Amino acid sequence: MRTYKMTIKAAFMGYVVQAIVNNFLPLLFVQMQNEFSVPLSKITLLITINFAIQLVIDLTSAPVIDRIGYRASMLISNAAVICGLTLLTILPSVFKDPFFGVLTAVCIYAVGGGLQEVLVSPIVEACPSDNKEMTMSLLHSFYCWGHVAVVLLSTLFFTVFGIGNWRILSFAWCLIPAIDLILFLFVPIAKLSEEADGKSGKEKTGLKGLFSQKIFWIMMLMMLCAGASEQAVSQWASAFAEKGLHISKQMGDLLGPMLFAVCMGTSRTIYGLKGQKLRLKSFMAVSTVLCVLSYLIIILSTNPILTLLSCGLAGFSVGIFWPGTFSIAASGIKGSSTLMFALLALAGDLGCSGGPTYAGVIMSALGGDMKSGIGAAIIFPVLLGLGLLLSRSAAKSE
Repeated sequence: MRTYKMTIKAAFMGYVVQAIVNNFLPLLFVQMQNEFSVPLSKITLLITINFAIQLVIDLTSAPVIDRIGYRASMLISNAAVICGLTLLTILPSVFKDPFFGVLTAVCIYAVGGGLQEVLVSPIVEACPSDNKEMTMSLLHSFYCWGHVAVVLLSTLFFTVFGIGNWRILSFAWCLIPAIDLILFLFVPIAKLSEEADGKSGKEKTGLKGLFSQKIFWIMMLMMLCAGASEQAVSQWASAFAEKGLHISKQMGDLLGPMLFAVCMGTSRTIYGLKGQKLRLKSFMAVSTVLCVLSYLIIILSTNPILTLLSCGLAGFSVGIFWPGTFSIAASGIKGSSTLMFALLALAGDLGCSGGPTYAGVIMSALGGDMKSGIGAAIIFPVLLGLGLLLSRSAAKSE
């Protein structure tokens, strides 16, 4: 357990923990509506609150993490997720209004999910490894596979034991953060700034130092576009599945996002396993072209099944955007630090929330046409491709 390979595996598990945080509760929306008589409009607000808290963590956690260290922060993160999932089974019956019980649990585990997102990338970046770009891509694939596992295993549990026993499953999902917590009690953790100092003479850079670098702002733009490119399509994948396969909304919610997540995870895994044979920026450039192509098929195709398959192509193409941008930033920005990773995660999360909103506003303005919203969102992969070109010249000049 006292090797950096085990540290990387523990970090991989951290992204599975975040997948549980983000994807387990939506599977219970209808059950909570029926069991606690909470309006669906209030229940869906929980997703917004979950991501809002994670955005706040992205923005504010870096100084605290630097003060208490990665190990203590990871222990707090996993403990918060365990506490939140446990309280989810208890507090709705304790509070007079069950909604506030669920809300309290969500707020607690959202803190853990936000910390995981800020922590796992710099922890992996700091670990000695032969090819950090490959490791980073494989790391981020675990969020996709975690998403798939949460949906499939939860659905299987509900089919066999009934959704009324969801509290048992909530306790069962606590096992993942519990194992991760135990691992982080023992695994070695390198400090990002020390690792950078030893290898390339870089010094830790604060907010002013980051803001003074042109490449930092290019990376922020690319992260924003990475999140927006991903979510602008994935948020509508269930609707495309319903229309294309003529299935129920429940099956559409399962198949559409699942197809997107599987394709995105496949892309990240391919680069994570075969990255030594591929150049990162070239792989990202090709992925940008594929992403634009997938958007165009969605816009222009009259075949609903082809439209659904193009959602899968979009998932495959955006897979490298987020981890690839992290890797380019880590190697190109002077003084890579926890703060840098936190700000990049913030930009990515803003893109994840802003991309679907932007597409939805366009759809509403044009009479609810989904394809028009996706068409407007094509600007995001185009801007990411432009950022990729600008990063080459910025890296050379700096």
